[in-house]
Amino acid sequence: MSTLEPLATPFSSPIPESVYKFRQSGIKRRMMRWLKPLLAVILAFALLAAIALVAVYSYITYKMMSPPIPALTSNPMKAMGLAYSDVTFPAANGLTELEGWYVPGSSRNTVVLSHGYGGNREEIWVSLYQIAEELHKNRFNVLMFDYGFVHPEGKVTGGIQESQELKGAINFVKELGDDQVYVWGFSMGAGTALQTAMVDANHDIDGMILDSTFLLDPDTMYYNLKQKDARLPRSTSVFMVNMLSPFISGHSLSQVPYKKVQSTTYTIPLFMIHGEKDKVASYENTVNFFSKQKGNDLSRLWLIPDGRHEMLYKYHKADYIKNTMKFLYDCVNQTNAHRYISA
Repeated sequence: MSTLEPLATPFSSPIPESVYKFRQSGIKRRMMRWLKPLLAVILAFALLAAIALVAVYSYITYKMMSPPIPALTSNPMKAMGLAYSDVTFPAANGLTELEGWYVPGSSRNTVVLSHGYGGNREEIWVSLYQIAEELHKNRFNVLMFDYGFVHPEGKVTGGIQESQELKGAINFVKELGDDQVYVWGFSMGAGTALQTAMVDANHDIDGMILDSTFLLDPDTMYYNLKQKDARLPRSTSVFMVNMLSPFISGHSLSQVPYKKVQSTTYTIPLFMIHGEKDKVASYENTVNFFSKQKGNDLSRLWLIPDGRHEMLYKYHKADYIKNTMKFLYDCVNQTNAHRYISA
């Protein structure tokens, strides 16, 4: 019986290795012909995206560090009938020269007004003229001065350079022979005051009033950035602003010592005032910070339920002046008592 042999087919014989390699090399050549342009397109898009990202955040960072500053509109004499002197003095580190008004009172106790972001020594929306008048009525000398960022070439540094400028203002009034010195800060001017007092080795600051305290930590930075555009991602925004800020101001905002400030227990009395409807600086941050302030019995916190950022004096004038003046007089009496005991 004969057996049937399978019929030969075109695919029954194995492909020779040389032919297989030739075919594979052809496929690779075809792949490389479209893969290289594809990679080039991908890299080009990635580069354009990176350039666009840097450009967008460079603009955001520049605008944040170069806020529009209104021109001075008056002076203490025109606004309130207060005699004053034009003064200049250097920052403690000598990097900037500062200008201001010194309004003499009838004591050796001085209040240095520390204005906020985007403002100047007038800070019209707070009405520093009216606060200076109240201080003058209560016998205090008053120093109203401009931070360096009010000038076109100046840049906001979140308190890094501003704290050196506030220290320069304090040095100036001490050199005049003023005895007790108090700082009254608003918004970033309050955050700057905390940074200054933290390194006040000579104990030149005897107390501080802090209105709507703004301390530039990453959460506060992002909270304000997203007010401009809610689509901005947090991590990218904070990273890019910190990376680009040295190219704009010479200081990285990551250098703001917010952690050290938040963990410091201040031995001088602090009067913290904050509105619960503040959409610029969260009042919860102030509450958390103040909960650690057990360094002085006179320290106190006043929360205003309907208060908005830096609008606390404007809408609560009577209580605001009564409470702040009482705090200052309590501080003066406490300092006098401590010095009497020490003597």
